Amino acid sequence: MSAINDMFSISGKSYGSDLSEITYFTCLKTLSESLGKMPIYLMSQDKKRITNHETTPFLSVSPNDIYTPVQFFTYLEFCRNHYGNAYAYVARKNSRITGIYPLDPTCVQIYIDNTDIFTNRRYYYHFTDTKSGKSYWIDPNDILHIKTWVTDRSGLAGKSVREILATNMAGSKSSQQFLNELYQKGLTANAVIKYTGDLSREQQKVMLKQLRKQATDGRMITLPLGYDIQTLDLKLTDSQFYELKKYNALQIAAAFGIQPNFLNDYSKSSYANSAAQNLSFYVNTLLYNLSLYEQEFNRKLLTTQEQKRGLGFKFNVWTILRGDPTSQADVLQKMVSTAIYSVNEARSKLDLEPCENGDVHVVNGSYVKLQDVGLAYGKGG
Repeated sequence: MSAINDMFSISGKSYGSDLSEITYFTCLKTLSESLGKMPIYLMSQDKKRITNHETTPFLSVSPNDIYTPVQFFTYLEFCRNHYGNAYAYVARKNSRITGIYPLDPTCVQIYIDNTDIFTNRRYYYHFTDTKSGKSYWIDPNDILHIKTWVTDRSGLAGKSVREILATNMAGSKSSQQFLNELYQKGLTANAVIKYTGDLSREQQKVMLKQLRKQATDGRMITLPLGYDIQTLDLKLTDSQFYELKKYNALQIAAAFGIQPNFLNDYSKSSYANSAAQNLSFYVNTLLYNLSLYEQEFNRKLLTTQEQKRGLGFKFNVWTILRGDPTSQADVLQKMVSTAIYSVNEARSKLDLEPCENGDVHVVNGSYVKLQDVGLAYGKGG
């Protein structure tokens, strides 16, 4: 048996403090909350919502005694991005689901049975409970595993953005640390002390220690007679500190697929294109992430017979694609008038109760088939 251990550090350095980097934290927050606020439904082949399936109470009400669905999916998406892998154990009793429990990715290892040919190699998950000290072997069919698009050679374990961008992340944190220290010094750069005479190394250390203490306690510094202090000229604009920090932030955001407007950078944004940016965020970023969850849930939470019947899980993306009331009303009106939505389907998008006889699709009666165009003007038309 060979083990695949998720790598949570690079060159021996821990990356638990990466959350203090504001761009990285904002990207995690945006992705996690965007997925967490979208409800997931089980749909039939004819696009009807199924509400009497055994998974419905766990995905719509409470996966377990601790989490709500929003908290559950938010945590899974956080783990997938921060650690590269998100795990959730599906507890069953007599083949019936009794709960779905998210696992700490740092406590999960993947083992592969490499004694057989590669087409028949089985793999298992090994989870260690840090509180009780007990360990468990989990069959792949009993665990939901959602990983990033970058994986190791086996394709079983994902790699996080912070592992791939380790050098970039280190530079970003260093710039933030430099800025924090500069604020603590009152935005004053280092200084040079000038004096006439000769001091031993020990006397220099005593002098510097006293000056540092004065600088820390207050703004006033007293110097002995014959001493002078001169600050070094430091201008962040000359070093293009802001431009470099902004560029570094955009690089981290791009690795997550996050657009600048989600980082409060509205230099190239306007109210007119905000809806288009939300649509672009869904198509270019969230659509792939949602497909990862939907396909994994279809594999692990549905039986073979249910899969053959065309059942499948689907996130309701309408929650993030809603525009302003005027645009929303315009879209729904066009959907109903072209018979794509029924009246009740349009009302459900607005969280309104269905109306009587509202399930009928309607269309303009003046429309005719292409082959019938002009027949009304012919003989006997």
